[in-house]
Amino acid sequence: MTTFTNFADLASFVADERRNDTLTQTYEGAFIEHSEMAKLSVVDAPEQLDMPDPEQVRAAVEMMMATMFDVLRDTRMEPFAADLAWGFANSFHVVAKRIEGREDDAANKLRDLARAFDPSEIYATELEETQTLCQTLQGCREAMECMRDHAAEVYRVETGKPFSPVRGSRVSSGLTASMIDARDYLAARSRERREQFAPEGPVVAFSGGQKDWNDADLLFRGLDKIKARIPEMILATTAQSKGADAIAHAWAASRGVKVIKFMLDRSAGNRAAFIRNERILGLKPVEAVVCEGTGIQANLAQKLRQANVPLHIVKLAHQASAKQA
Repeated sequence: MTTFTNFADLASFVADERRNDTLTQTYEGAFIEHSEMAKLSVVDAPEQLDMPDPEQVRAAVEMMMATMFDVLRDTRMEPFAADLAWGFANSFHVVAKRIEGREDDAANKLRDLARAFDPSEIYATELEETQTLCQTLQGCREAMECMRDHAAEVYRVETGKPFSPVRGSRVSSGLTASMIDARDYLAARSRERREQFAPEGPVVAFSGGQKDWNDADLLFRGLDKIKARIPEMILATTAQSKGADAIAHAWAASRGVKVIKFMLDRSAGNRAAFIRNERILGLKPVEAVVCEGTGIQANLAQKLRQANVPLHIVKLAHQASAKQA
């Protein structure tokens, strides 16, 4: 029997036992030391701090996520495992966003310093330290996003549903599909991140009702056929958390397809859903899938037909359960 005196040794053991080349390469690519010195805040002096061992971090994330499902499986607490695991994944997301905010502040300061060149030694020191701060925060954000994406993938495998934060976008480092809030897509914030928040590629629109949709195989087959024709497709959905849209999000996560989620703008009142349809149409989709739902789906289908977008209508009666009945 193997014994361990600390968590790092345990993590290393688990990492060796569960080695995955793709995951290993992803972690090694994210846990990069951009410079020999690190600086984590404006007031801290630069110091020599190493990044964590990527294999140990990978093992720790996997243990944390998978153990929760394993411990609660086949017990009365099993239904709550997914909620707990979602909370873990969301914690990585929230922390990554906080780091991103600090990184943006540092980048703005670095840009201002570059515009106001000063030959003094004080200016040179401040410029160098601000650049170190920006690089350190960038590395920490990329590492945290890698951990989040890994946790999100474990969540997807265990639950069959993609991890999606309550608000905002989740751009992926490559482990899982990105889920991008439409507001981020329509207003990509900076040139460096434009491809993350406004990816280039043909858009396929998708919308469906929330009720009575349960035949995942039917929708998976249909979307697989579209992806076979349009390998670089981006899926734009009406972002509903249940029914057909939820199945489409699960498909996208399993196939590595980027998703643009058009949430309702509640400030628009009763017209919110119809304004959302117009925004989806504004992306000029090359193909569309509309699953039977309410008048909102009917309105989107009508607009797509008027725009001569190739359209697939999927009815509730097409589901396997409906045919059996």
